[in-house]
Amino acid sequence: MNSIWQEFLGVSGARIDNGLVSDFGDIVAELASARDATIISPLVHLGLIECSGEEAKSFLHNQLTSDINHLASGSAQHTAWCTAKGRMLASFLLYRNGSDYRALLASDLLASIQKRLQMYVLRSRVKIADLSSGHEVIALSGPQAEAALLNAGLPAPASVLETASFASGTVIRLDGTRLIIVVVSAEAADLWTKLAAMARPAGTPVWQWLDIQAGIPLITDATKEAFVPQMANFDKLGAVSFHKGCYPGQEVVARTQYLGKVKRHLYRIHAASAITPGTAIYTAEHPENPCGMVANAAPAPSGGYDALAVVQESFVETDTLRLEVPGGQLSAIEAVVL
Repeated sequence: MNSIWQEFLGVSGARIDNGLVSDFGDIVAELASARDATIISPLVHLGLIECSGEEAKSFLHNQLTSDINHLASGSAQHTAWCTAKGRMLASFLLYRNGSDYRALLASDLLASIQKRLQMYVLRSRVKIADLSSGHEVIALSGPQAEAALLNAGLPAPASVLETASFASGTVIRLDGTRLIIVVVSAEAADLWTKLAAMARPAGTPVWQWLDIQAGIPLITDATKEAFVPQMANFDKLGAVSFHKGCYPGQEVVARTQYLGKVKRHLYRIHAASAITPGTAIYTAEHPENPCGMVANAAPAPSGGYDALAVVQESFVETDTLRLEVPGGQLSAIEAVVL
């Protein structure tokens, strides 16, 4: 996180712990507001990389799971990068910036992903850069989110996964009430002030809870190489093309799709105890063999924690699923339907 941005957020009431904005003084009220009011949140858990150069499109098309060739200007898409075994190394929200491509991903993966992508560039006319230090990511959610954008003088994308550019950044619409703004760091504080006139500041975990409700997983360092895309619903998010040529892991991903052998699926779970990504899920009968893993988690408005987890479907109907933490009995589990 840019030091000037961090200082501004601190002055604005943010409580910052290990570089993450935990809340703006009242996490309970902020979570409650996320249900039906308009909130603004700094997405400091995300980083930004750019792929530029005359061969950027073909390079990304040959590496990522989605169809980059059909990503038009003014559009965004979910996508992922896999190992040769079809396991996701990272997930991205990818969008066009002119002829360049920019991707939001988990900040704790950025350095390793940038380095690994660079290894595949070879003689391609492609440049991969970390833009995180010069850009901030701000999120809006709620019934007045679009009005807050317009009040701040920003354009509002009309449809889901469309983008709208302005002088110092880009607005991305995730769904009917949620938007992400990527803005140069020098303009971030002024933009935040304008947007916050119509939205309640909320910590990053509040946005993470909204992602959980929307069923959108984020691959992090704790879950890299844990899931094939279909396990985490990336095919249903439009993040996988089954009509393009080869990319790392394509054979495994395609075989999984056409043979219908996905035995683990994405579920929304709740527990009274704290949950963190990467936490294993077991049954009481087989505590030595995990049958699932937490992908993302956040405190819930009603108390406890909500999470997205990939769980082996044959165990979902049992009443003995437990997290690998003290008091980790699951009190609710439901399939994520997109």
